[in-house]
Amino acid sequence: MAGAQSIALIGAGRMGTALAKGWLAGKKTPDIRISDPQPSAEVAGWAKAGTVTLNPDPSPVSILVVAVKPQVFPKVAESLKAWIGPKTLVISIMAGIRVKQLAERLGTDRVVRAMPNTPGAIGRGVSVFCTMGKLAAADTAATEKLLAPLGDVIGPVDEKHMSNVTALSGSGPAYVFLLAEAMADAAEAEGLPSDLASKLARLTVAGAAALLEESGEAPGALRKAVTSPGGTTQAALDILMDDGGMPRLLRQAIRAAANRDRDLSRDTD
Repeated sequence: MAGAQSIALIGAGRMGTALAKGWLAGKKTPDIRISDPQPSAEVAGWAKAGTVTLNPDPSPVSILVVAVKPQVFPKVAESLKAWIGPKTLVISIMAGIRVKQLAERLGTDRVVRAMPNTPGAIGRGVSVFCTMGKLAAADTAATEKLLAPLGDVIGPVDEKHMSNVTALSGSGPAYVFLLAEAMADAAEAEGLPSDLASKLARLTVAGAAALLEESGEAPGALRKAVTSPGGTTQAALDILMDDGGMPRLLRQAIRAAANRDRDLSRDTD
């Protein structure tokens, strides 16, 4: 990023902090200004080290990133205008808030709605974004550049897909973490020592994810390759894949998350 570029991050929760980590890990660190009334020790440490400016007076910036909770947005929208000048690009990572709502509340058409995920903190995330229909190509490129340190960037996509994107990739890391947690708990319940169960679950999930990424094979093909008829894996999958098992639960979970994203949008109207 160009040295003159300034980024204001409004809200430094888990996702906002993940974004900031990605920017700080880049080859060229922009002028990062973070506004958060209760910054974490990590964010305060960045400010003390001089790598970010914490809670400065607002003034127009190159890019404004809005990372507050969507329920908070209506209360702070008016105050955010002080960060916006005629050349400011606004990028929202709030679940549920549509680009039209952002434009109306903030008084600018230069808005992007993005959904990154927390693996972006280590450069292994995925971010999906949508834009106003007539957003300039330069703004789309700036969005891609801003999100690139976090990992893969996909977009622009049609905004009608964003609720499902949020449910799948935005919330998805939590599903994987729950899987590792549940695997360890189940093995411990069967008598495996807690520390060994946790270590094996962590390494197994990480290794399986790496194989999925590097092999290029479909998940179903990899599942079948490790499943011998009548073997131990088949015995487990008979439970996980029955009528009330993992596929059905995940369909219900993703539907619930997507519906909640849509609810958040309606709550902002």
